Amino acid sequence: MTRERVAGGKPVSRPGGAVPPPAAGAEDEQLIRSLRPKRLDECIGQARVISALKIGLQAARDRGEALDHVLLHGPPGLGKTTFANVIATEMATGIVTTSGPALERGGDLMGILTNLNRGDVLFIDEIHRLPRAVEEFLYPAMEDFCVNFVIEKGAHARSLRYTLRPFTLVGATTRAGLLSSPLRDRFGITQHLDFYPVEDLTRVVHRSASILGVPVTDEGAAEIARRSRGTPRIANRLLRRVRDFAQVRSDGAISVEIAREALEFEGVDPLGLDGQDRDVLRTIIQVYGGGPVGIEALAATLNEEVDSLVEMVEPYLLKIGFLTRTQAGRRVTAQAAEHLGLAVPERGGRGQGTLFS
Repeated sequence: MTRERVAGGKPVSRPGGAVPPPAAGAEDEQLIRSLRPKRLDECIGQARVISALKIGLQAARDRGEALDHVLLHGPPGLGKTTFANVIATEMATGIVTTSGPALERGGDLMGILTNLNRGDVLFIDEIHRLPRAVEEFLYPAMEDFCVNFVIEKGAHARSLRYTLRPFTLVGATTRAGLLSSPLRDRFGITQHLDFYPVEDLTRVVHRSASILGVPVTDEGAAEIARRSRGTPRIANRLLRRVRDFAQVRSDGAISVEIAREALEFEGVDPLGLDGQDRDVLRTIIQVYGGGPVGIEALAATLNEEVDSLVEMVEPYLLKIGFLTRTQAGRRVTAQAAEHLGLAVPERGGRGQGTLFS
């Protein structure tokens, strides 16, 4: 049985225990959880990551030890949280979930660490955003399963050493380059999650559709997969939107025609670009003459946060070759301009005349 807890909350047993009904506001989150694989054998794609985890998990179980600390990095929506929960399930232990920004002081982490049972998984999302003081507090906990804390002050200050039960830290980050070297080196298993090919995403759509009880043809599943930006989370979100469309506009079954019509209605084009992606590309072409443009200037023009562009928009545009990064800034490629039906000016734009003319 896997016990799942959120830092600061009470344990929740699953499966097999009495689980309270979800609140109305948690309905969507409950649905997302139901689509997530529970064990490694249920996971699709990321073969290299799965193979590495299988070896590490089997070795840890054979020795009766906690799994080595695991660092998972890659773009959002590729399964970092899912793998953390799968690790806890495979090790038959509990999991405590928190995030880097939520841990403001060493005392916040101290309360979590001292309540971990032997072999439990501590999952820290956005671990690159840990404050420096909390990160340094974490070093001895990861290496020696102990924490050192100071009581009293001045001449009466004393350092106490508290021994922890062995645990597994699973860190997730979308920006591995922002991790400090001392923290990164303390992870025994480091794996990069890459975008999924269409074939794997088609299998993901079929699996999720079977869980949701939605009939979908092979061509319909492939159409959803092609427009999912290589990301299972997006594939599941689009599947739910296509399911709703098919229920209202058709007989509830998802064919390739229904999938195309529904996704066009949602503003998702054949390459998976949505309105925000097209706005970014169009702005660089029409306002900045195709680039280069600094990310801060681009974010200000679009009235978006820099982090949103860097973490949510850019990775896929870079992956498909629609955007390039240079020392001078971001530049749109000819393929992107052709896809939008626009021409890249021969000279970089100066000002915003082309946008409002």
